[in-house]
Amino acid sequence: MASDRCCTFLEILLAIILPPLGVFLRFGCCSMEFCICLLLTILGYVPGIIYAIYVLIALGSDRDRDRDYYDEVA
Repeated sequence: MASDRCCTFLEILLAIILPPLGVFLRFGCCSMEFCICLLLTILGYVPGIIYAIYVLIALGSDRDRDRDYYDEVA
């Protein structure tokens, strides 16, 4: 649990420095989240940061919950 918080903190820190990198570490290269973040960062640095932090905090926790559910079922 503590390692998950540490990874999330590092992803958010990287998302502030270079937004697509933080999203890439969580979702991968060919995901829709990464493509949107890359586009927003090209169009403007601040929208890229805002979207990256939103995706890492809001959508990242949903994926973690889904993964825990599937681990319990299996």
